Amino acid sequence: MSRVYVGLGANLGDLRATLQSALADLAAWPGLTLVAVSSAYRSAPVGCDGPDFLNAVAQLETDLAPLAVLEALLSIEQQHGRERPFPNAPRTLDLDLLLHGDAQLDTPRLTVPHPRLHQRAFVLRPLLELDPTLTLPGLGTLVAQLGALSEQALMQETAPLAPTGQASTFPR
Repeated sequence: MSRVYVGLGANLGDLRATLQSALADLAAWPGLTLVAVSSAYRSAPVGCDGPDFLNAVAQLETDLAPLAVLEALLSIEQQHGRERPFPNAPRTLDLDLLLHGDAQLDTPRLTVPHPRLHQRAFVLRPLLELDPTLTLPGLGTLVAQLGALSEQALMQETAPLAPTGQASTFPR
């Protein structure tokens, strides 16, 4: 089994309800086990315009390969109405595979660890909330990377995120 971290974000629609529903979908996906969820954080978009995002990170355990996890994430995004009209467009749901155990993969479809996770406070802070000892090859400890992102304002939500509602039904 591999420990997997997935970034969740949304900036269109009912953000909290969407993230909670996506967590239920992740927990219900065959081969994925939801272990923990970080706090939710509000942040301004990075590299695009639009409303603020609500972000979190989920820790999962899986025996699925990285590309199979990616397919699950893309299916869940699609079920939640994710459209990709242009790069960094506002979105109903964004799911990013941040880490998949010790896997290092760089293909046209997937790069693991996520290539920009250390540049985004809205990813690092919730990720480090779940595991403050995380390190990345070539970067060292992720906690050291967070200090360089102090200009990226985050507001932690007080209410915890948890899977709610019924998981969507997915074609498999």
